Amino acid sequence: MDVLMTGAYGRCGTAVIDHLHDREEYDFTYFNRSDRPEDHPYGGYDTVVGDVADADALRSAAEGQDAMVHMAAYPDTDGSWNDVFEPNIIGMYNALEAAREAEMETFVFLSTNHVMGGYEQEFAPDIYYPDHDLVIDHTDPVRPDSFYGMTKAYGEDMGRYYVENYEHPEQFYALRVCTVNMPEYDHPYGDAEHAVDEGTTERGSAEYDRMVARMKAMWQSRRDFAHEIDCCLRDDDVEFGIFSGVSDNHRRWYDLEHARARIGYNPQDDGEEWDSPPR
Repeated sequence: MDVLMTGAYGRCGTAVIDHLHDREEYDFTYFNRSDRPEDHPYGGYDTVVGDVADADALRSAAEGQDAMVHMAAYPDTDGSWNDVFEPNIIGMYNALEAAREAEMETFVFLSTNHVMGGYEQEFAPDIYYPDHDLVIDHTDPVRPDSFYGMTKAYGEDMGRYYVENYEHPEQFYALRVCTVNMPEYDHPYGDAEHAVDEGTTERGSAEYDRMVARMKAMWQSRRDFAHEIDCCLRDDDVEFGIFSGVSDNHRRWYDLEHARARIGYNPQDDGEEWDSPPR
């Protein structure tokens, strides 16, 4: 399968590179706003340099591809409407149009937990700890927490429109990803340790402990994330589906049964198995 992946060198794209690039059933082309030098850990790959806001560049890169994994976006909840509009709204339209014109079979869209972030805003911090009773699934009302979350909800709706009204793409998968980090922070202490390294918090502080509690619920390990992408690319049954992107964390509040049943997602990691950061 020939796969075009946009936003290839971010946290999620590099997880796919680490775990799926060498799989013989895939031939990846990476689309990114910049390339990496040959001596970079992610240098030397087949990269198309371009912006998803450039429809012609994306259309050209999509020619001959069987599938697209669309990750490129403005990714922060503090973004203004001007920040998110071009990369997240125009870029999503361009990606779907490119997939339609290239007659792609599969479109995997990197959505976000922030589509449902209003639930966290209402129930935090209680939901960061075991024994809460909140479980969110794909049937619950959308509650974006930001312009960013709103654009991702719109992207999900755009995907449904395309698969129901055009011949291509034939299948659309939206993954409401929780938290995937770069390799050095790929554990449930990752956000807190990153904050320590940045000098914005201290180990043992209340803020550090709160960040760990949240991540033990929200962590999606890099191998679990790549496995979920693989599940979508291999599936030939779902026309349109929304799935939680999270590891099998004991204290998670995002449902996994839908992803297990529909696409065979079988995450291996659980944040509860960690009681300290790696040393």
